[in-house]
Amino acid sequence: MLRKTYDHIDSIGRAILNIKAGGVHNKEIAEVIYPNGEKALAQVIALDGDEVTLQLFSGGFGVSTDCQVRFMGRPIQVGFSKDMLGRIYSGSGRPIDDGPELMADMIRVGGPSINPVKRLIPKEMIRTGVPMIDVFNTLVRSQKIPIFAKAGEPYNRLLANIATQTDADVIVIGGVGLKYDEYHYFRQRVEEAGSMSKTIMFIHTHRDSIVEGLMVPDLALAVAERFAMQGENVFVLLSDMTQWSDYLRQIANAQDQIPANQGYPGDLYSQLASRYEKAADIEGAGSVTILGVTTMDDVTHPVPDNTGYITEGQFYMKDGLLEMFGSLSRLKQQVNDRTRSDHRNIMNAMARLLSEAEERVKAQKFGSVKDDYSLRLLEYRKTFQRELMDPFRFLQLEDALDLCWEVLAKHFKKEEVGLSSGLIEEYWPEKGQFRILKDGNP
Repeated sequence: MLRKTYDHIDSIGRAILNIKAGGVHNKEIAEVIYPNGEKALAQVIALDGDEVTLQLFSGGFGVSTDCQVRFMGRPIQVGFSKDMLGRIYSGSGRPIDDGPELMADMIRVGGPSINPVKRLIPKEMIRTGVPMIDVFNTLVRSQKIPIFAKAGEPYNRLLANIATQTDADVIVIGGVGLKYDEYHYFRQRVEEAGSMSKTIMFIHTHRDSIVEGLMVPDLALAVAERFAMQGENVFVLLSDMTQWSDYLRQIANAQDQIPANQGYPGDLYSQLASRYEKAADIEGAGSVTILGVTTMDDVTHPVPDNTGYITEGQFYMKDGLLEMFGSLSRLKQQVNDRTRSDHRNIMNAMARLLSEAEERVKAQKFGSVKDDYSLRLLEYRKTFQRELMDPFRFLQLEDALDLCWEVLAKHFKKEEVGLSSGLIEEYWPEKGQFRILKDGNP
């Protein structure tokens, strides 16, 4: 169907255009034609009668009121194929790896999430190779969970490692506002590990249009959903959702929307939820799991505050380590009783002893820690941090559980750890049997 071309733009502000047009739908794509013949894409983001507001993907630079606007009659789409595996795309869905553009089997971007009737109860573990996740806060297929971290923490390095270590069938990486060296690290790490053949990357750098940055999660999740419908277990890694939310704020302010907390739009919660709710274990098909980064200085900041109500737990990264206390996977109980017979018990025992050790740290400030058991608790805490809280140490779950036993045997007697005699008889390592502990035998 022929679409009418409008030859006058009423107003321009940053990446926002306003025009009078009829028969236009929300989220529809439009083509902006410059006087010199160059073209750019825009998306309808608001309608008020015949007043149409569009976001220009390339930003407002060079746009004049005599540009032409042609509406395409469809929402944003991206070509889909298994040939996407190993490819790298921009925030507009165009290849940036010198490969061909996919034009067949176009799928809608930003559509509704999976029908709740088709969602299954999460029941399968997804391995990451990170002991603090696999042992203490196990991820479950179809879970949605963020990493809370201050800016400057090595969260992108952690995501890149997880991308190369997970047992998921397909990995989709969505980078928002990345510095070039961060993008280069993602690409190099995945290629060196030989995981590129099952990885797709949608990359937006800090030099690209903010509208493209806003599209990255939607592109990544649309592709992930299609792979999941074909029976694949897909792991989506998003960084950084705070940057993405800041782009939302910029666009909302450019539209003169009434701001809410700290200038963020009033629909920040629903905007975040509509992305995270794409996570699902689909009946008769595969699954989509989402791990996103949320940078913050304070957990009461609007982005982590809203995210916490949507997601199923969180991981805290501090000083380059994944924290035990504060981190929580609300779905871990769904799977950690079926991984290995000792998993849930040793997880609880290690956490309880670490909590005791933290109490001794507080008491030590007053010089009241002198007994042998307390001193061993303090040494246990140091070993725990060194051996298990390092997010960049790769261990299979079984090796990580064996390491937990070795850490306990290094610092405690069998009767001090609060574990059943059956488990101790089966798993307790004797002197000289330590295989994984970095600093050797006790």
